[in-house]
Amino acid sequence: MTQAAWMLAAAFTLSLVYELWRATAKAGKSRHDSIGSFVKNNVVFYAIAWIVIALLFAGFDWAQWIGLVFSAGAFTASIFYYNPKIMMERAPGVIDWCEDILFSGLLLVAAVLLLYAVLGVSLQA
Repeated sequence: MTQAAWMLAAAFTLSLVYELWRATAKAGKSRHDSIGSFVKNNVVFYAIAWIVIALLFAGFDWAQWIGLVFSAGAFTASIFYYNPKIMMERAPGVIDWCEDILFSGLLLVAAVLLLYAVLGVSLQA
């Protein structure tokens, strides 16, 4: 669970920095790029993410289920909602695509690690 928590922490730190950059440096480029939009659309999501991450770091056995559902759900939303809708409205550049791919990849890795955890499969060298 700790490795998955680190993957999610990295993903959401990256995402937070990126979204704040879009809200400030790219303000007005799309309807999604403003501090108001950031607060309205992201604060609750980030709060939930950090609660899930904290639960995973705390090591509660049931947290792996919550983490799995959250990371799989966030990955699915990233692929089927964020990419075709919000990303396209933002007229993405290289930084946008790099952040999106890295964020989605980290979510997928976390989900796979948590799936292994709930299935009782361990990774051994």
